[in-house]
Amino acid sequence: MLRNEATHPYAWLAWLVAAALPALSTRNPLYLILTLLAVGTVYSALGRRSPLAQNWTAFVRFSAFLWLLTIPFVLLLNHHGAIVLLRLPASWPLIGGPITLEALLYGLTGGLALVTLLLAFAAFNVAVDQARLLRLTPGFVYQAGVVAGIAVAFVPQMVASWAAIREAQEVRGHRVVGVRDLLPLLLPLLITALERAMQLAESMEARGFGGQMLIATPAERWRVQIALLAGLGAFGTGMASLGFWPDQPGLAGGLLALGGVLLLWAFWDQSRRVRRSCYQRWTWTQADRVMLAIGLVAAGGWALVVLLRPDWLFYYPYPPYSPWPGFELPVGCLVLLLAAPALGLSLR
Repeated sequence: MLRNEATHPYAWLAWLVAAALPALSTRNPLYLILTLLAVGTVYSALGRRSPLAQNWTAFVRFSAFLWLLTIPFVLLLNHHGAIVLLRLPASWPLIGGPITLEALLYGLTGGLALVTLLLAFAAFNVAVDQARLLRLTPGFVYQAGVVAGIAVAFVPQMVASWAAIREAQEVRGHRVVGVRDLLPLLLPLLITALERAMQLAESMEARGFGGQMLIATPAERWRVQIALLAGLGAFGTGMASLGFWPDQPGLAGGLLALGGVLLLWAFWDQSRRVRRSCYQRWTWTQADRVMLAIGLVAAGGWALVVLLRPDWLFYYPYPPYSPWPGFELPVGCLVLLLAAPALGLSLR
């Protein structure tokens, strides 16, 4: 199976962060459409290199179908807005009343952000294989990282199994006409999933997964646990103080900084005690550095916009705000930087 092994995983991680920030921080449909086009271009360039793209495409299509399915619910249950498209009889329970353009735009932007985020993660998973994803996991959560890696691989594996079973049944003359005809497809899929789970469990047991414990004395474990509790307490108190005592930002900042330092120290202390084997070193190429720089510039620029000019990203279609989104050229240029990896892939 051909994968994009030449690109460093940290470069792709920087690109993923830069692609996820617009989907998480704005509902402006113009910026979201640009982000979706940029991410889709990268995903298309990767799809020509990896068979996994076809499996993830089915998952993205399903999420888009769910998005389109939710839009009628938003239209029928949300009757606020000034621009009325049509009116349903007021005597109808729940759905009776005006159907507004603002509700349509609100439903479209919410689903658009979700599809953009899913497509960004799909492109990242196609570009970086599971082994490299596990190496990106910090040492103190290596077991959770393995479980997350298995969960990420579950979707494309199930889609591939479904396609193989359906093709085999079609060769045997089976055709899906009704619900009962799905049984010859679902039963082999269930059996295949159980067999794969048993093989995975045996493989993990043979490799000693779960038996690798942190090398620490009881005193050291108590020290880490106290640091974790103190860090969480200080961080939670700092967050609460932002709401209860807004006139004392210094107290909240100090508590947040103290909690962050304690948590980072506890995580570092746990990570350095985990034994991890590395059989192949990752190397940086000039293309990797360029892609990392592009990701950092896009993510850093977007973070600055969020902190310094949040009004550029604000969008709420309901009155008293305008339903028509604004557009700022610097923000659009930051989004277009996300399509740069597609150009690098096409030149290889």
